[in-house]
Amino acid sequence: MDSLMMDYQLTLTGILRRAKEVYPERELVTRLEDGSLHRYTYGEFYQRVLKLMQVLRAQGVKPGDRVATFAWNHARHLELYFAVPCLGAVLHTLNIRLFPDQLSYIAEHAEDQIIFADSNLLSQLEEVQDELKTVRQFVVMDDSGTLPETTLSPVAEYESLLAAQEAVEAFPDLNEQAPAAMCYTSGTTGNPKGVVYSHRALYLHSMCACMNDVLAIKEADVILPMTSMFHANCWGIPYAAVMTGAKMVFPGPNPHSAELVDLIEREKVTFCSGVPTIWNMLYQYLQTNPRNVSSLSNIVCGGSAVPKSLMQKFDETYGVTITQLWGMTELTPLGTVSQLKNDMMEWGADEQYAMRGKQGVPVPGVEVRILDNDGKPQPWDGESIGELCVRGPWVASAYYNNPASAASFTEDGWFRTGDVATMDTRSFMQIADRTKDLIKSGGEWISSVEMENALMAHPDILEAAVVARPDDQWDERPMAYVVPVEGAGDRLTDEVLYDFLLEHFAKWQVPYKGDYRVIDAVPKTSVGKFDKKVLRQQYLESRAS
Repeated sequence: MDSLMMDYQLTLTGILRRAKEVYPERELVTRLEDGSLHRYTYGEFYQRVLKLMQVLRAQGVKPGDRVATFAWNHARHLELYFAVPCLGAVLHTLNIRLFPDQLSYIAEHAEDQIIFADSNLLSQLEEVQDELKTVRQFVVMDDSGTLPETTLSPVAEYESLLAAQEAVEAFPDLNEQAPAAMCYTSGTTGNPKGVVYSHRALYLHSMCACMNDVLAIKEADVILPMTSMFHANCWGIPYAAVMTGAKMVFPGPNPHSAELVDLIEREKVTFCSGVPTIWNMLYQYLQTNPRNVSSLSNIVCGGSAVPKSLMQKFDETYGVTITQLWGMTELTPLGTVSQLKNDMMEWGADEQYAMRGKQGVPVPGVEVRILDNDGKPQPWDGESIGELCVRGPWVASAYYNNPASAASFTEDGWFRTGDVATMDTRSFMQIADRTKDLIKSGGEWISSVEMENALMAHPDILEAAVVARPDDQWDERPMAYVVPVEGAGDRLTDEVLYDFLLEHFAKWQVPYKGDYRVIDAVPKTSVGKFDKKVLRQQYLESRAS
């Protein structure tokens, strides 16, 4: 029997047109480098996207060509988010925090044709320009509309290019399975790997993000995305926001807590996204610089496990809910969201925090299973652990131009995440650790994530990271690194930390006295996650010396 439904292609063009037709007066706001704010509407945004598409055509961009961005979170970046894929080309967001060798590797591996870059980031590109063999054009984005001095060549200025074009509605017929965007993993082991997103994947992912039990993005929201637009699609929030006509407030270049709090207060932001480190710093800032953040109702937080203590602080001090989620570049990135189920609303606070501290239930469209070392599915009993594997319409089926990536998938096509996890009887997933971060001591596993969360509940600790160190007797033992809140460093002695952890863990699990280090900051990856490999290397080097 033939289907009687229309063959409607799920492409980003439909999202763009809807914003213009349904929400033309809704605002987009960007904090500029000088601290001033730029405002315009979705209607004006649409006209500029049309002009940008004409710019790309004039530059000879063809379907399938990779067009890269090297930029902060701002409205011009959002224009590229739509103009490039709606023309049939592929948007490639380059991570501005990569080391030079990784940056040049990724740009050449993706075969980027054009790079659109913020003027205050040009020096990073200038450092590697001789290695960018496939790049034939640089376009500089500058708030002044002028072209700064640069050794990049050939080079043009964004606003000048747009001013020379007319807003022409000339959308190509796109197949929903065509590539729309790509992003590379953060490359914690080996070279970063490319993930290519189709129009269909981004469209369905956006619809999922708008669901009430997922991120609940809606037209009434004022969204401040602190998640980087140069990584993992800014968690899909830009596309979902445009789909619903939500007001967006972009933090602009290199924002700090003061600027972020100012934007929340001035624009009456309701919804924010970001990694736990950002919210820890923002909370500390608010404690000494009180401001009115009463408009804020929801923070979605991921990238690493959210400490229970951080959730409590925002709940009790500001009445703001932190919603934990889990995802990966390979999942576009949404995988699970920790929203309490209806009957859990009657639970006590401790029980609720215990559930909210888990990474949550699979979002609609993502299937999950836990496999043991023999590839056998494990029961959802909250105790059986194994590697987390997923599949779904926005989950990668391979890495770009990487034949060796087959090892990242099971024989029947599920993606192996590399996370060790459990699923409980209520379908809540909890990450025990990354496979490389689990600590095996005397044949027993110790979760570094659980220990880090416990340490960060201490009132004198801002951040904590736990890694394995070699041990002649037990193979591995945990080593704890803590960052004190201001003025608390002298109070965090080995005895204090040891006794504190004994309240939460068995004696054999707790780091020995002498295995605690007070440091100024935990090293971070290019996307703000704790970079434990740096701590492990530092320990080995100190031991050798």
